[in-house]
Amino acid sequence: MSSAIQVENLSKIYQLGQFGTKTLSKDVERWWVTKVMGKEDPFLKIGEVNTRDSKSSQDWVYSLKDINFEIEQGDAVGIIGRNGAGKSTLLKILSRVTSPTTGRVNIKGRVASLLEVGTGFHPELTGRENIYLNGAILGMRKKEIDRTFDAIVDFSGVERYIDTPVKRYSSGMYVRLAFAVAAHLESEILIVDEVLAVGDADFQKKCLGKMGAISKGEGRTVLFVSHSMASIIALCRKSILLQNGSIAALGETGTIVNRYINLSGIGKSEYMEHEIILNQAYEWAKFKTIRTSGNSGITNSFSINEEIKIEIEYEVLRDNEIIHPSIHLLDNLGTTILATFNGTSANLNKDPFFSMPLSKGNYKSICSIPAFFLNDANYKVSCFLVPENASKMAIAKEILLFSVSETGEMRQEFHGGWVGLIRPRMAWMTSKL
Repeated sequence: MSSAIQVENLSKIYQLGQFGTKTLSKDVERWWVTKVMGKEDPFLKIGEVNTRDSKSSQDWVYSLKDINFEIEQGDAVGIIGRNGAGKSTLLKILSRVTSPTTGRVNIKGRVASLLEVGTGFHPELTGRENIYLNGAILGMRKKEIDRTFDAIVDFSGVERYIDTPVKRYSSGMYVRLAFAVAAHLESEILIVDEVLAVGDADFQKKCLGKMGAISKGEGRTVLFVSHSMASIIALCRKSILLQNGSIAALGETGTIVNRYINLSGIGKSEYMEHEIILNQAYEWAKFKTIRTSGNSGITNSFSINEEIKIEIEYEVLRDNEIIHPSIHLLDNLGTTILATFNGTSANLNKDPFFSMPLSKGNYKSICSIPAFFLNDANYKVSCFLVPENASKMAIAKEILLFSVSETGEMRQEFHGGWVGLIRPRMAWMTSKL
């Protein structure tokens, strides 16, 4: 299969603050070296990695640095990374909205891109006129656009407003029409940024289905940027992980998503009070320590045959408070697998402090997840201190990340990958009838 996109040694440098080299002598030097001598711009050798974690001491930063990859025709590729990693800059270069500082991009075919709300639309023109304008920009003839016009309008759901200037559209209507145009016009490559988040859930699902059909059914190439790992996994076979403007990983989507989640900064096995970031505070109780532990003590890496303990130490700040410590267990995509709190009917050992008024002081609650319950994967934990009236609670969302893995001995009974998020051992009995 031929390559649709080839990126070689791509870099993009941005200057912070004022443009120029600040002195006339340096401007003349730049002109002489680049224009007269034909050499590389000496000022573009300066530059720091674009990281949000430290303050820059230079005037130049790399938004992208030494990017190399190749995408085959018909592939659906996800591009993931933290805010500021360079995802949107990469898409803008591939869409020819901006040019690279160094490096080369080879694109085979026409590109339709949806980078931000309103990209490619003229606000004074109607929806109908903008459809024809976008088709003309892609080099399509009027007859070609006519063939797809009804499908575009039907997909977007804005038929009633198709002859209204798009400046009067809501952001949701804008995105619906813009995606419909980009997806249905006959381009070989479709590039979509995070703008689909503006649409409602049904429309997002519809868009993912359309992009899947474009890639698998029509053989067109799709590049998709999203912070929704579920969407990336559902659509893309391969993914690229960007970190501080460089490619941190490239490969099969499931592996890359796991790598991204492990880079997200959550991963300590113990958090003390001053390290716990609360999504919501409760006036009469506060977290002191949150940790995961197993057979080897405090850890965030467990064998599948090991009991996992989630320990919450907390302080009650006034007498006669009824507090229910609670945890939510989530998968890599943020989907809640289970929720539990002390003293529920499902609890094997009923907590003696369940629904009992507590005096001021420090307490410790432990939730034990039995061995052979979770699958071979990564998991997140959110912790809660819930008062009896539950009107307000202390919340530490996705505070812990731990992994469950399977050793070679445990895999004797099955050599493939187990599906599902949990895999408890069940009682089986076979008899001859």
